Amino acid sequence: MLSIVYFAWVREAIGLDEEQVERPAPGARVADLIAMLAARGGGYAQALGHSEKLRAAIDQHFVPIDSVIGDAREVAIFPPVTGG
Repeated sequence: MLSIVYFAWVREAIGLDEEQVERPAPGARVADLIAMLAARGGGYAQALGHSEKLRAAIDQHFVPIDSVIGDAREVAIFPPVTGG
């Protein structure tokens, strides 16, 4: 299993902080995982339908959306972070 953690408006649209999903096929990228989740429809489609607006972390390390998930334990999905 793979733990998916959601933050900010992604979490609000989906209605979950975290969930467990079946591990994607070997070689799957974060973008593939996001597309699979968005295909669920509803809040998933709303939050994840435009992956270019999202950021990700694999095992708490920021990564590009096209990164391979590999043997990660956790993928976090969140909107761009702004500072101030």
